[in-house]
Formats: sequence, structure tokens, C-alpha cells
Amino acid sequence: MSGPLTGITIIEFSGIGPGPFCGMVLADMGAEVIRIDRLSNFGQGNKLDFQSRSKLSLSADLKDPKTIEEIKKLIISADAIIEGFRPGVMERLGLGPDDLLDINPSLVYGRMTGWGQDGPLAKTAGHDINYIALTGALDAIGRKDGKPTPPLNLIGDYGGGGMFLAMGILAAIINVKNGGKGQVVDAAMVDGASVLMTMFYSFNAFGHWSDQRESNLLDGGAHFYDTYECSDGKFMSVGSIEPQFYSILLEKLEINDEQFLDQMNKDKWEELSKKIAETFKKKTREEWTNIFDGTDACVAPILNLSEAPNHPHLKSRNTFLEVDNYMQPAPAPRFSNTKEGIKNSPQTVGQNNDEVCQRYNLDINQFMKKN
Repeated sequence: MSGPLTGITIIEFSGIGPGPFCGMVLADMGAEVIRIDRLSNFGQGNKLDFQSRSKLSLSADLKDPKTIEEIKKLIISADAIIEGFRPGVMERLGLGPDDLLDINPSLVYGRMTGWGQDGPLAKTAGHDINYIALTGALDAIGRKDGKPTPPLNLIGDYGGGGMFLAMGILAAIINVKNGGKGQVVDAAMVDGASVLMTMFYSFNAFGHWSDQRESNLLDGGAHFYDTYECSDGKFMSVGSIEPQFYSILLEKLEINDEQFLDQMNKDKWEELSKKIAETFKKKTREEWTNIFDGTDACVAPILNLSEAPNHPHLKSRNTFLEVDNYMQPAPAPRFSNTKEGIKNSPQTVGQNNDEVCQRYNLDINQFMKKN
């Protein structure tokens, strides 16, 4: 299987969340990603850890100076590394940017943290919910009479973290290919999540945004952009923003009330939302799905994790794949001339020690668990 990143080698120091996600995305696109796992976990692993798919595993004791020297041999021929430790940890291990760029001037040194490599909070602990709390994102999500709602860890860890790190690493690799030097990519979730909020800061600058949740166009305040419960307790999503789509929504809901013609009158949104809610409660989710199916009303059923892989559209695109009897999201995006794909299931810790050591002429004894 040959993806667009075939020929690119990435060394990923194992961690949690956005770093492994970044490595998975790059591996799915064809990069060879070698994950450095803790030697103390040798032989352990879980095939359900989908973020470890398409990678090779090399077990190592990062506190052993001899092992560090072997890892440096591996990094000499690498295009990039991924690490997600707190600032200063890699430097103390002898694997900091100065150490590695000295032996490989073309290396892209990818660093994934929540707060970034500098600033007052740089060395303090945190999680996705803390990082997005400082960006304005968390405060904007939720119902007006309730507290801010955590949007899983999609905004900080993955959208503002792992994806920005992947993009930064690829940009820096292209720079090297164009004659530039290796460099550090400082991917901070507070930075990435803030960038994701660009449009909303623009709305705010125009005076088109209120800090009152559920009073704006895209936060559930508008009756035509919200979720609605059906008679069976399941839900539908409505995003009929444009007038032509809004008219189809009203037609399919069989709403003829003239109040609905003044779509953008915010003073009426709450009242109109209540009427639409009453309408959706009259039928099941399946009935509404059939009514709106194939229309431009911008209405879709809200599916859970068990239901999503079975949706006809997602099945037709193979958006989910079954690998080793486990359903998981397929690699994305799609490429027309090169083939992205899952190269292998998650490997146990140290499963590829022999292969990696032989290929890169490393001392296998430094990567084996000692009794």
C-alpha cells in the first residue's frame, strides 16, 4: 500500500491523545511511523488502540544512556519526530532539539503540548478542557441556562492539537525539501484552538456575536440551527441557514405560520424554536429521516457511535472499516492518485524490535527487556 507520504520516516515518542493521533494520520497517509514505547511495557498492547494502527513499535528505556545513543542513530535518518512531554523533558533525556538537530540538521522536531513551549503556564499540567477554556471556545458552547458544555476533547486535543501538529510537520518537511533547514514545530493546543475560533472572533469584531450562549446564529440560538427531540427520544439536527434551504425545512415540517417568514429576526427565534420542537415531537427519528432524505433542507438524524458506521452514505464511502473484526474510522482525506490506508493493526510494545534494529543497524540488546 503506497500513500502520498511513502518514503517519509517519523519517530513518535509514545504518549496520549493528540501526539499519537498525529502519528496515526501521517502513518495512514503512508509515512513510516516508528513508535518508541516504554521498555517496561514490553509485550503489552491493545488492538483496540486504533491511534496506534499503521505504526511500528520499538521498546526502549529512555533513562539508559546507551539506549539514547542507539535512538540517535535511528533519528539520523528520520524526517521528523513527534514528542508530547512537558517542556524540558526531552532536553533532560539528551534528546532535545539542540541534540538532535546537531546530528540531523534536516530534522523536523514536532512538539505537542497544551500550553506551548513557553509562557507562564508552559510547565504546568492541563487537559483539553483547560486549554480551550482560555481560548473562548468552551464558554461559547452550551445552553444559556446551563454551564459550558465540554465538546468531548475534539477542539483542543485533536482539532487544535494533533491536526495542527501534522500540518506543521508536513509544512516544515516541505521547507526542508525546498532547501530549508530542519526546525522545531511548537504545536500548542491553546494556539490551535484559538485559530479554530477565527470566524467567531470575526463575528465578534463585526458586532454579530453575543457572549450569551444560545443567542447566536450557530450556537443553538437560531430555530433553524439546532437539535430537536423526536417522539422516540432520539434527535434530528437542523442547519437550514440559507433561505432556499429554510423554505424546504418549513415545507417538510408542514409549517405555514407567517411568523416563520421573518427568518433572521432574533426576537422571534426562541418562540419559533418551541414551535419547531413541538412539530418534531410528533414523529420518530426514522420517520423524519425518511421525510427529509434526499432534500436540501440540511436536516440529518443524530446517530450514536454504534449507528454511524451503518448509515447508507457512510457505508457507500467506506468511511468506517472493519479491521481484525473491529470497526474504526477509515483514513482521511482521500487521494486520487495515491492510496492511503491502514497498513497494520496496533502492534504490541516491542513487537517490531527485530525489524527496526536490523533495518537501521541498531543494537537489539538495547531494546530488549532485561531480567
